[in-house]
Amino acid sequence: MKSIFLRASLVAAITLAAAWLAQPVAAQQQTTAPASPPVTSQPVANPAPAPAASPAPTVAASAVPAAEATSVKSSTAPLMKELSPWSMFMSADVVVKAVMIGLAFASLVTWTVFIAKSIELSIMQRKLRSALKKIAESRSLAEAQFALGTKEGILPSLLAAAMREARMSAGISSDAGIKERAASSFAEIVRAESRRIRIGMGVLATIGATSPFVGLFGTVWGIMNSFIGISKSQTTNLAVVAPGIAEALLATAIGLVAAIPAVIIYNHFSRLTKGYLELVNRASGVSARLLSRDLDRSHGSVHSRAAAE
Repeated sequence: MKSIFLRASLVAAITLAAAWLAQPVAAQQQTTAPASPPVTSQPVANPAPAPAASPAPTVAASAVPAAEATSVKSSTAPLMKELSPWSMFMSADVVVKAVMIGLAFASLVTWTVFIAKSIELSIMQRKLRSALKKIAESRSLAEAQFALGTKEGILPSLLAAAMREARMSAGISSDAGIKERAASSFAEIVRAESRRIRIGMGVLATIGATSPFVGLFGTVWGIMNSFIGISKSQTTNLAVVAPGIAEALLATAIGLVAAIPAVIIYNHFSRLTKGYLELVNRASGVSARLLSRDLDRSHGSVHSRAAAE
């Protein structure tokens, strides 16, 4: 019995010793086991594609500005081609359009006045010169009226005024009084003719003086709207600013187109009008001389009759 107990005790001690020795090995295995996954190829294979895929964003990032630049060029190119006067007028502001239309109408009025006054002055000068040639050899008012016939004009009006004054003042006034009243009638006729021949000149003067300022108003208004558009879009790109500024400057250009011809035509008609009024004054002098001859002739006939008696 004693030997059996000793054997059992020995076996139990050996088993306990073996169990105790086995615990550190298991613990070492448990501590080393988690460190093994980083050595494996699976975690290493995952980071590998990252460097290879990294150039893709760079290419995409570089492609975006290129695409944007291409789109900007494609969008601005048609705008540059459409910057014609008509397209700028159609896309202008309502106020700028009204200014342009008004200036275009003023230019039309200028050329209409030019054509009408040119025809009128040429016809009247030709008629007056022809009438003066016809009565150049006349010795009395009656003879001059007979030479002119029933034609209308400034010279027949002057001759009629002279004869009317001589008839109304015959026997009741002196020659000096008749001549003075006739000269007053001549002055009224000349002033009326001067006012009539200057019709349209005031329109030319007004257009020539105000058209540049009206065009400048349209330009200021258009540029103001362009700056408002810049502030709203928050960009200073020339493609955005250029159309509005071009539309504004078009108003000034139209203003100059209307003003410059108006000033030139006004000066031209001033010279022509001055030459025509000189002919009118010449006709007035001729009428006065014919009246003076008639008065002298009538007094001469009276004196000769009195001498005969």
